[in-house]
Amino acid sequence: MPQSPLDLTEAVLRLGSIRHDEMGLDAVLSRITEVALESIPAAAEVTVTLVHGTEATTAAHTGELALQLDRWQFEQGRGPSLDAATTGAVLIVADMTEERRWPEWAARAHAVGVCSSMSLGLPIQEAVVGALNLYATRVGAFGPLAAPARTFADHAAVALANAHLYDSTATLAGQMQEAMRNRAVIEQAKGIIMGQRRCTADEAFALLARVSQNSNRKLRDVAEALVRQVTQPVPGQPTAADR
Repeated sequence: MPQSPLDLTEAVLRLGSIRHDEMGLDAVLSRITEVALESIPAAAEVTVTLVHGTEATTAAHTGELALQLDRWQFEQGRGPSLDAATTGAVLIVADMTEERRWPEWAARAHAVGVCSSMSLGLPIQEAVVGALNLYATRVGAFGPLAAPARTFADHAAVALANAHLYDSTATLAGQMQEAMRNRAVIEQAKGIIMGQRRCTADEAFALLARVSQNSNRKLRDVAEALVRQVTQPVPGQPTAADR
């Protein structure tokens, strides 16, 4: 027996309770489709479409039929989810059999039992836009729901934007930490070579670079190997500084 639709206020609270430090971007996207499916009356399938430049993908979906409905649009290069994503508009197909904007897609959707749809633009960030797409098995399912669905979509857009920001920030922080680790081990290796060879920092770096090029290994790997050899030397094995 289907569950009763959630109150819109409760749905918005559920979106607002998403913890970005505990959920990755994919999990946030899945949560949005799940809450939409449970919250919006008549929605039988839900997807989130993301468009980055000319590339469109279904980032989350509630079922294989929903995924296929999106993919048919991607194949044709147009459809309500794509148009809603790029324009930010709310696009409703009240009756697939009478749809004239995307007739081929509508005919295919109707053939698999989808009778109406609603796509709501999700402005996420400058480089990425998206759409929340709702599919129903009866005609005229979404007309009266445009306003509350728009409210839901606005909150979903905020959740997605925050997830993108958190994901980008975490990635940047990881890259910076890795760069700092790389620099630290290279500086350690330079110090070892300078102490062994009584050379300058530039000469030590040039030696590391030459070993890196000759051995076809990354500079960081050469430096790390030298530091490891000095701190945990293997008897009889020459170090990079000896080459």
